[in-house]
Amino acid sequence: MDPLLLVGLFVILFAAITLLKAVRIVPQARARNVERLGRYHRTLKPGLSFVIPYIDRVYTMIDLREQVVSFRPQPVITEDNLVVEIDTVLYFQVTDPRAAAYEIANYITGVEQLTVTTLRNVVGSMDLEKTLTSRDTINSQLRGVLDEATGKWGLRVNRVEIKAIDPPKTIKDAMEKQMRAERDKRAAILNAEGQRQSQILTAEGDKQSRILRAEGQRTAAILEAEGQSRAIDQVFQAVHRNDPDPKLLAYQYLQVLPQLAQGDNNTFWVIPSEVTSALQGVSKAFTEALPRSAATRDEQPDSSAAEQEAAAAAEAAAEAVADAQDAESPNGPRQLTQAVQEPSPFPIVDRETKEAEH
Repeated sequence: MDPLLLVGLFVILFAAITLLKAVRIVPQARARNVERLGRYHRTLKPGLSFVIPYIDRVYTMIDLREQVVSFRPQPVITEDNLVVEIDTVLYFQVTDPRAAAYEIANYITGVEQLTVTTLRNVVGSMDLEKTLTSRDTINSQLRGVLDEATGKWGLRVNRVEIKAIDPPKTIKDAMEKQMRAERDKRAAILNAEGQRQSQILTAEGDKQSRILRAEGQRTAAILEAEGQSRAIDQVFQAVHRNDPDPKLLAYQYLQVLPQLAQGDNNTFWVIPSEVTSALQGVSKAFTEALPRSAATRDEQPDSSAAEQEAAAAAEAAAEAVADAQDAESPNGPRQLTQAVQEPSPFPIVDRETKEAEH
């Protein structure tokens, strides 16, 4: 092959390679640092850029987007000497590619170690209960320390999150028992509150029912008293309106008189003075001639029959008095008390004498 042709091909190949090295295309949200003769020269922005081949050295691209890094769980000792494992997630962004490349060799490792040390410092001043309930406080303190320390590295820490806090297994068991006890306590309190409320409502219901029952009884008693009062008033008015004669009253006394001696424990009983007047009225009622009607006016009454009826009435009155005396004690004296001493129109016949005659 012709040597000139070979040289020409070599020159063309070298020119193509040089041209390719001189042209750099940087994607969006990326950046590349350029060193010229071993010294930082500039940072390539997104788009088309040209460099001097074999003189400028272009480093790998640096991602300018926000990055998420999850670190493995780290053992941390709390203030009450309990070892817990805390898993963290870091959100950061490269703001200065030159500082991120030249201020620290590996900013990911640096951020991880700084997070661990800061986390141990923050959690070490808290007990377990506060650690479990103060995630926002821990996150804010971590973010403040990391943002201040990583500023010179060209990084900006946007957020630090505590993904998990794992206490020891024995502490977990104790916490579960405590939580179970708290739930049982709340259940017992709610049960007691329910029973108390039920008893209160039951008592209020009984109170209302008793009040209503008492009001009903009172109203019924009032209505009954009013009814009795009206009945007595109507009877009294009817009696006075009809103007009963002594004969009717005497007959009523005769009906009530045997009932006075019905008590088993009566040793003596009192006959009011009105009884004698009633008996006199009865005798007059049977002895006096009754008014005759027009139909029977012409008929002559039988005098013997009238006398027999009067004698029978007198005998009935005597028997009523004797029955009243027999109601006393067999061995006790027979007492007959009258409010007003008046002569009786009927002879008082002793029961023994009457039985002897019969």
